[in-house]
Parts: sequence; C-alpha cells; structure tokens
Amino acid sequence: MIFGRKRNDAADEEPREDLEVVDEVLEEEDPLDVPEAGTQDAQASAGEELTEEAAAGEGSGANPEAGKWQEWDAAFDRDWGPFDIEEVDLEADDTKRLDLGTIVVTPFDNMKMQLQVDKSKQKVQAILVADGASAIEVAAFAGPMRTSLLPEIRDEIISATEREKGKVQVVRGPFGAELRRRLPVTDPKGNAAIHVSRTWLVSGPGWVLRGVLMGRAALEPDNEEAQLTLFEFFSNLVVRRGTSPAAPGSLLAMTVPTGEKQPEQ
Repeated sequence: MIFGRKRNDAADEEPREDLEVVDEVLEEEDPLDVPEAGTQDAQASAGEELTEEAAAGEGSGANPEAGKWQEWDAAFDRDWGPFDIEEVDLEADDTKRLDLGTIVVTPFDNMKMQLQVDKSKQKVQAILVADGASAIEVAAFAGPMRTSLLPEIRDEIISATEREKGKVQVVRGPFGAELRRRLPVTDPKGNAAIHVSRTWLVSGPGWVLRGVLMGRAALEPDNEEAQLTLFEFFSNLVVRRGTSPAAPGSLLAMTVPTGEKQPEQ
C-alpha cells in the first residue's frame, strides 16, 4: 500500500519549528484566535459521545430530504481520504506526522493544534486545528463495520440544533451531506452571539470521523481559499480504530503525541 493522497508542497516539507501544540482542558477559554468560533458551543461539542438515539440507529428518518442526503453520502468515496490505517503505508514517504493513537495527523505550514481534554476522564476527546482565521475540530467515534451511522447522526444533530433554537441547513459538501448550523450562544464576555459552523461526517470501517469547521471557513462557505488547507488536512487524516470493543457512537479517545507536554492533572 502507498499513501498516495496528493498533498500540497507544504505537506512534504520537513517538520516546522513553528508548529504549536497547546494542551487545554475543555473548561478553559479557547486560546486560538478564530473569529466568532463560539467557544461555548465548540467546547460543548468537543469529543462528546453520540447520543443513544443516534448510536442505536433510531434517528427520526422523517425528513423528506433524507433520501437525497443519503445519496450524497453514497456518492462520496474515500479514495482521496480520510483513510483507514489499513489502507495506507505511512512509511512509504518521508512526511513527518503526529501520531495521536486514534488518528494520525499530517501537519501543514503554520498549523496550530489544541488538544481538547476531558479533565474528569483524562481523555483527549478531540483536536482543534487552526489555519489563520479558520479552524476545524476533529473527533472520532466507533461505528459499525458494514453499515453507516451517518443518517442517524445527522438526524440527531438537526434535532439538537432545533432544541437549542438554532437553524440548520443540509447541503452537498466535499464529503457528502454537510450540515451548516447557526446557534445562539453566549460569548466569553456574557453577550449574546451566533455560533456558525459546518459539520463534515465521514464513515469508515468501524469508525465515524467528525470535522466541525469554525471561523472564516464557516462564515464564508463559498470561499475556497478560506477552507482549502483545512479540507486538505481533514482529507489526509488516518484513523486507527484498533481492536478493542466499543459501542457504536462511543468516543475513540486520542493520546498525547510522543514528546509533547502532558495535560495538567
């Protein structure tokens, strides 16, 4: 196997000294400078396990558009990523990567990455990666081997958005059906604000990968320049599901990369 995903020139360079990895617990304010990222909502969603309804495959399925969304999912294939660990040979090139256990990350130039840690469980639930004024939060979950949880997960995201008095739109995105959400939140200063995000969902053998775009890439969804680097980053992710039993929808926790500072106890 060859890790043949086409990468831009920055991905083939030697590891950069300016790569910043920040360990952070969920309760603290997001230090990454992403305008209107809505830290309250971002932190609440970071690494949370899928609801019992979604994990059990009990989504409403009542939306008349659901069939079209599933067609969009089916039309997407993972030939260009994200990848399963069994589909690639990470030793086939000299690219330096960060191994977080559950996922393997290919850094890009000027990347900033924050580990989002559940302090009570001491688990790395998700990573938040920033590219200028845009960011993506990535989390991995257990999934079925031969079927997809995406319709149920999508139904639950829509229901949760409506419960929180937000708005959601489902459009065709680069990885199948994409959810665009606008949620009322309270900013760190206590003022009312709107959190804008885009959610990518990808199903692989035994796993589901979720990417939530924030900042400029979410506010300007038609701006290719604002999202290209994060699209490449998400596409280059490699998921290592492992062999440990895990209920569909349960979080696949990550580990701190070797050589990085451990989160404070």
